[in-house]
Amino acid sequence: MIYLDYAATSPMSANSLEAYSEVAKRYYGNSASLHDAGGQANYFVEQARAVVAKSLGVNNDGVIFTGSGTEGNLISILSLALASKKGKHIISSQAEHTSVHAALNTLEKIGFIVTRLPLQQNGCIHVRQVQEVIREDTALITIQHVNSEIGSIQPVEEIAELAERSNIYLHVDCVQSFCKLPLKQQVDAITISAHKIGGPKGCGAVYINPQLCIPPLTPGVTHERGLRGGTLDTPAIVAFASAIENYHYNDQYFHELREYFKRNLPDTCRLIDCQSQLPNICGVLMKNLEGQYVMLKLNEAGICISTGSACDIHSESGTKAILSMGYSMQAARQFFRISFGPTTTFEEIDQLKMSLSTI
Repeated sequence: MIYLDYAATSPMSANSLEAYSEVAKRYYGNSASLHDAGGQANYFVEQARAVVAKSLGVNNDGVIFTGSGTEGNLISILSLALASKKGKHIISSQAEHTSVHAALNTLEKIGFIVTRLPLQQNGCIHVRQVQEVIREDTALITIQHVNSEIGSIQPVEEIAELAERSNIYLHVDCVQSFCKLPLKQQVDAITISAHKIGGPKGCGAVYINPQLCIPPLTPGVTHERGLRGGTLDTPAIVAFASAIENYHYNDQYFHELREYFKRNLPDTCRLIDCQSQLPNICGVLMKNLEGQYVMLKLNEAGICISTGSACDIHSESGTKAILSMGYSMQAARQFFRISFGPTTTFEEIDQLKMSLSTI
């Protein structure tokens, strides 16, 4: 099998698996318990929290462990929106992850107004677009760092400066960019996930500025500063930290893979290039064929790819990023995604090319 769907998930790394197994066998106490077994588990949780905080360049107190990037986005967006005293207007983009749209849809039902900006043809939002729609009652901006479908990098540092000047909360979804592209500006909330970088599924984290007075979404829960209930998954959290410490994103190698892939694409295929993007995420359009069909035929050849975000596989509306950039619905249906990982080889790209040529 050739696996080329790393933007959806990645296999657990050897270090992460070893850390998970060791902690699950030896340190199985509830980290909230007051006995020694609980104290041991809590020690490892706090060590992992420090690793996450260091990787983000934030204070330990602001890191909250979650069950996924989806849960992290929901907690961050709902919490910040409800905490703001400025008003009920939110700015986002049309191409955000499904979980972001879910949070925004929920807020709209209770009176919030959401402005969803389109992507430009280069795959990015221009800061001027954000500036033009800011209102006196704008409470929150939520923008992804890297788009999961085409890899475009949004100008979040410039948006952060704009948000700070306008006294607006800013949340950045860094699930695709975490450990690959640094976030150089302080923001109010960040979402990350373990399984994109060789950590376990079912584990993620958010950073929420601890200086903010954030009301709990479920009053009465006691874990994680009262922002997220439930016993912490200590083995997964430690494995997450191990994945962070051992992950290396080889930007140059992925650029070489991308260029090789682009040069060897069949004439029926077109790679979507953006002004700024992570090279390992390749959005492709195949003329006269639906991406779903391409994905199924490649699957028959033992090659795993995607038609977009794994959270959107049952959607019939095409991919959000392509549609937001102004492509037609017909073009959006022709979209599929190739995403490389640390073990992807040029030989695998050759086999992908041969399989695409026979479709």
